[in-house]
Amino acid sequence: MSAKSKIVFALYRPHAGKGAELLQAVAMHYPVLRKLELITDRAPVVSEEAAQKAHEHPEIAAVWESMGKVGDVAALSSLAEVQRPFPHFEPVELPRPAR
Repeated sequence: MSAKSKIVFALYRPHAGKGAELLQAVAMHYPVLRKLELITDRAPVVSEEAAQKAHEHPEIAAVWESMGKVGDVAALSSLAEVQRPFPHFEPVELPRPAR
């Protein structure tokens, strides 16, 4: 992991009726990034180098493809919470991926 890490927000909006499926797809994302050493074992923090590698790796592309079938990527600015100072967010409990 590069010494210059960044915190990255990834926002996904589920397609109608696909909330649970999107959570399952997102739950698969972290273990693949971790296995490929593109994020640390602390709460996910990404380096610029790791972000670029993720965009080039077929395993990550497969996860992103499954996520895209049930949700859309959203901009942080689209959230009402970021329109005020010190926005607060509730953490989402992800289901454990099936093995």
